[in-house]
Amino acid sequence: MKFGGSSVGGVEALKNVVALISDYASANDVVVVTSAMNGVTNNLIQAATRASQRDEKHATEVTEQLRTRHEDLCEQVITKTDEFNQTMAKLDVELRELEKALTGISYLGELTPRSRDYVLSFGEKLSTLVLAGALHDSGVNVQRLTGEEAGIVTDASFGEATPLMHVTQQKVKERLNPLIKNRKMPVVTGYIAATQDGIPTTLGRGGSDYTATIIGSALGANEVWIWTDVDGIMTADPKIEHAAQTIREISFMEAMEMSHFGAKAMHPRALEPAAKIGLPIRVKNTFNPNGPDTLILQDQRIKSVNIVKAVTSVREASMVTVSGAGMHGAPGTAAKVLDALGKNDVNVLMISQSSSEANISLVMARSNLERANTVLRKSLLKESLFKEISSETDVSVVAAVGAGMKGTPGIAARLFRAVADKGVNVKMIAQGSSELNISFVVREDDLLKSVHAVHEEFRLGD
Repeated sequence: MKFGGSSVGGVEALKNVVALISDYASANDVVVVTSAMNGVTNNLIQAATRASQRDEKHATEVTEQLRTRHEDLCEQVITKTDEFNQTMAKLDVELRELEKALTGISYLGELTPRSRDYVLSFGEKLSTLVLAGALHDSGVNVQRLTGEEAGIVTDASFGEATPLMHVTQQKVKERLNPLIKNRKMPVVTGYIAATQDGIPTTLGRGGSDYTATIIGSALGANEVWIWTDVDGIMTADPKIEHAAQTIREISFMEAMEMSHFGAKAMHPRALEPAAKIGLPIRVKNTFNPNGPDTLILQDQRIKSVNIVKAVTSVREASMVTVSGAGMHGAPGTAAKVLDALGKNDVNVLMISQSSSEANISLVMARSNLERANTVLRKSLLKESLFKEISSETDVSVVAAVGAGMKGTPGIAARLFRAVADKGVNVKMIAQGSSELNISFVVREDDLLKSVHAVHEEFRLGD
């Protein structure tokens, strides 16, 4: 079971999590993974950045704020004096280490990827201490471990480390199976791991989910449960589409497609260990545990009514178009464009090239637009192939996802007719060879109309 930051970030939420875990642990062997409390990772990023600017005072203030937040929570959820005192002592050790790290960064005036990962590791270290203390206080026999102590070993790609799966699976089995056998529940920090030399690393976006699927696959779990704050994976963002429903069953491939386009779903990296062995993942709502949930499976079981399963969207996007008559028939033009962006950490969400080969359009997060424009102008316009770089800032991406789209004639026609009937102009279209996803770009003002149109056309609210 993996719990997200909102599930452990408040008194009532944490009490609810303790009750859920206790209930299921009475009849099952359970391993718990938890994220940092909501907002804490952002606090740590800010503290590390300010420390690198030699703002030691701010670093101390953040440490004290974290101390107060976690101690206040412990006071509300841990009733036994001995358990409370032991948890406080452990929290104090971690917070002192955090303060030392921030002080060191402040003295050096430098924040390296390695030191950033070390600072970020404290969010999960603190939350697992509180959760383990609350569980032990309620009578559950637990063992709190960091990702490293649980056996997760990675390379040294700080910020988005890759687990060394062969070593990791062996170590996870060796370290967690004896605890489970002795009825001692492991409570493991999500998101963080370590290199073979013991240097802390983080697993990047979706890291706590990744920790859960790594451990689940290594131990041969029956299922991995991802507890979040919504009723599973929805047919659309419920804030945009009020008729959105929970998707009861979805394949790994469909879930991967959805996560790329802003759906409240799992990151593809986190799905990978489970997908490899067909380990089912269930996405549940901590605040509505008996409500509908989503089961992610290996098989793509398609019903006639589920041709499209979801419509997802990305707000605050921008579109850049590179054009030039010299691009026609010239090998490697797309490679040059993407290489320039990749070397400058600009992630491309979508790419489309006309059959004339005279232009390439790319979609990216709006926050990357200025950097992308600068990079492309500097690296491409000096070549005779490329003549113009233009951009649009007020665009959004909409994507229809579903395994039933593959090989079904007329899906694109239905989709774009529905959108056109709402008076929406489509600026760019992309479809992968998997046929699981049709993505298109519209003006930001047309996003809501587009989502409603697709959701309505394919009766996703039924």
